Amino acid sequence: MKKLYIIISVLGILTCGVKVQAQQDEQMSLYQYNPLYFNPAYAGTRNTINISLLSRFQWVGWKGAPNTQWLSVHAPVVGQTLGIGAHVTHDRLGARDRTSAYFDISAGIRLNQKGHRLAFGLSGGVDISAYNFTNLTVTDPDDPFYGNVWKSVKPNFGAGIYYYGERFYLGVSSPRVLESNHTNNSASLKMVKRHFFASGGYVFKLNPIWDLKPSTLVKITPYAPVTFDVNLTAMAYKKYWFGLMYRYNEAMGVHASALISNIFTIGYAFDFPINGLRGQQYGTHEVVLQFDLNKKKNAGQTYSPRYF
Repeated sequence: MKKLYIIISVLGILTCGVKVQAQQDEQMSLYQYNPLYFNPAYAGTRNTINISLLSRFQWVGWKGAPNTQWLSVHAPVVGQTLGIGAHVTHDRLGARDRTSAYFDISAGIRLNQKGHRLAFGLSGGVDISAYNFTNLTVTDPDDPFYGNVWKSVKPNFGAGIYYYGERFYLGVSSPRVLESNHTNNSASLKMVKRHFFASGGYVFKLNPIWDLKPSTLVKITPYAPVTFDVNLTAMAYKKYWFGLMYRYNEAMGVHASALISNIFTIGYAFDFPINGLRGQQYGTHEVVLQFDLNKKKNAGQTYSPRYF
């Protein structure tokens, strides 16, 4: 319980005092299956060769709504001391189409005899964005970007810290540290805005069959509203997950997943809005496929990669 109080306290501090501009980084409900996307320190910490594929269809029925796919691969190369990985993202949102490819590396140290570890991670890669404003309906035909088509290739890097044990984790990261603009006729368009992520979770063992995992992901953008996801997930027989999700002032949802043959995980999430978008679309659907290959356990440690 003490670890959970620490996690909640730290996340609370991180969310205080931040001014309330919209999120640019892709939204994800099944974030617990793809932490590498927002925190490079996660690379190799599952102690397996991990492959995760996710696809999100947001606000179905709404023209130009976000449509996102993720692929991530990572593994330890020196026990849990060094991890490497890579992740690729494709996101389509209205007139913008973005593909990102990043390499990740993490270095971790063991902090105590309980197996608690602290990992530091870095990522580096490129964002390839294409904009096509020729088919938009505008109220101001003198808009300097109206009718423009252009592509940009922007290198970037990310950094993160990840503290974890058998039944808890806490992470802080920024997946894109460098900001960038596009200027046209003295007007400037913010293409990349720096985001910060804080994540945490704890697994309570209720009995030999059931475990309960509360978790959260806090997303912070300077001069924009703080947003956060809260999940409460129950796990049965170490194989089946059932959960509820709440995204602050945006959505609620449900999700479920199953571990098959101790290697393959399949999951699904459904979000429905609780803001002004309610009734104007058919919800958000998200699916995940995940593989954990070559599972290992450290001597004297019962760490289960299925928890995190």
